[in-house]
Amino acid sequence: MDTLSGEPVKELRKVLAPRHLAMIAMGGAIGAGLLVGSGTAIAVAGPAVIITYLLAGTVLFAVMRMLGELSSLSPDTGSFAVYARTYIGRWAGFSVGWLYWWFWAVTAAIEATAAAVIINSWLPALPQWLTALGFMVVFTGINLLTVRSYGEAEFWFSSIKIAAIAAVMVVGLIALAGGFSGSGASLDNLTNDFAPNGAAGIFTALLAVIFSMFGAEIATIAAGESTNPREAVVKAVNSVVFRILLFYVGAVAIVVTVIPASSVIAGVSPFVTLLERLHIPYASVVLNVVVLTALLSCLNASIYSSSRIVFAMGQGQDAPPTFTRISSTGAPWVAVLVTGAAGFVVSLLNYLMPQQVFSFLVNTTGATGIFVWLIITVTHLRSRRVLLAQGVDVTQRTDVLTVKFYPWINWLLVVALGALLVFMGATQAHRQEVLLSSAVALMVVTVGLVRNKPTPPVVGSTGARQRR
Repeated sequence: MDTLSGEPVKELRKVLAPRHLAMIAMGGAIGAGLLVGSGTAIAVAGPAVIITYLLAGTVLFAVMRMLGELSSLSPDTGSFAVYARTYIGRWAGFSVGWLYWWFWAVTAAIEATAAAVIINSWLPALPQWLTALGFMVVFTGINLLTVRSYGEAEFWFSSIKIAAIAAVMVVGLIALAGGFSGSGASLDNLTNDFAPNGAAGIFTALLAVIFSMFGAEIATIAAGESTNPREAVVKAVNSVVFRILLFYVGAVAIVVTVIPASSVIAGVSPFVTLLERLHIPYASVVLNVVVLTALLSCLNASIYSSSRIVFAMGQGQDAPPTFTRISSTGAPWVAVLVTGAAGFVVSLLNYLMPQQVFSFLVNTTGATGIFVWLIITVTHLRSRRVLLAQGVDVTQRTDVLTVKFYPWINWLLVVALGALLVFMGATQAHRQEVLLSSAVALMVVTVGLVRNKPTPPVVGSTGARQRR
């Protein structure tokens, strides 16, 4: 029973297999940010971008381990929004849930628009805005089907992306072994002018890299709909982080070794540059197809994750109760439609008022990923204290994925993420994003505090949440 309303809690169907969960996390974190955005990072940091990716990967590893501990203790569809509500207070769950929903609703429109640009380059007669809206309709429809439909779509989308990146890595390794005569592939490319812009370049590139990794946490949201939630989330967190590091760090390291970093142009896929340097035919066409797949994968994940967050919030009365309605196929259809509608509106605004409104809306989400990771870090920090007060020591649980070096790793991560926000605010190119994102976050937190006066978190002896 839902102790808030006295009504039975509506549950989503648990049909996602471990392979779905692993690929959902991979699909959320590996996309156009790596395939195209890595070009900007390389252009700024040079070969030292490898250090940038290692730093970002370390942050991702810490965040995912913390979220993994919380999720393996109590797998929930609402994931960190539910945990923030449980261990910090209702206002915190309300705030992070709505911020996360807004981020992915806007991201869905961004991905649909970017995918429409690629289609428009192939079919100029087809209106770009119509294509973007078409993508929104199709993927909203997919999410209205069974969750297994979403899982299968994401599995194959992610498989295509990973296969393409792996193929480029293999080609790069062949080039380094001398398989392409006159390619210029050499370790000298890696060591010559290793950090052209010094430490400033490494940390400036960190902004783009960190944002490209945001999305791996979707696996813990999907865990609530998996056949064996606790086991699935442990496997997903353990494997996904290392796979992401392999594809991010490994792929970028190969790129800057095969070709000089100075030949990489910001905004142009370094993978295309590498393949064209090796005279691989149709390289740009093939990579465009892969990038399109990555964009559609992220669009699919955007609608899924945001709908599940507001579904869980509806269960906790932090969103309208209609958001908990489930269709005969097992999909939270109201939550999906609301998210899809938001994406439709933002996509349309990109066509009608791209500079006046669309750019403004995109900037309101610029720092949301960092805010969410900060909340996850603080939630984990609080969870240990609350549970110990209830007589529960998670470090003694063999079925829980525990975090090492607690609480020092939490405080270190808070300082690091906070410093990144300050650095963004001091950077002209990102200042507006930080200011607008912070304004939106402050507004949502204020509403959360007014609506839900802070109350001590209540946790049962098993660590499961109890609603007040």
